[in-house]
Amino acid sequence: MNGQNRKDIYPGLEVDIILKKDQRSGKLTRGIVKDLLTSSAFHSRGIKVRLEDGQVGRVAEIVEEE
Repeated sequence: MNGQNRKDIYPGLEVDIILKKDQRSGKLTRGIVKDLLTSSAFHSRGIKVRLEDGQVGRVAEIVEEE
């Protein structure tokens, strides 16, 4: 699932984000959502979040739970 809809993302969710410095390469960073930083309901490049380790980026993928 992509991370463009705010309603799909909540604290404690495992996600892959793209950090600002990795936008060109597309390198993904996996972590657990701590805060949602985008206030709008939808963002075309992904909802911006802060991970529990403090890194900030846009959600590229929501890690599906098995």
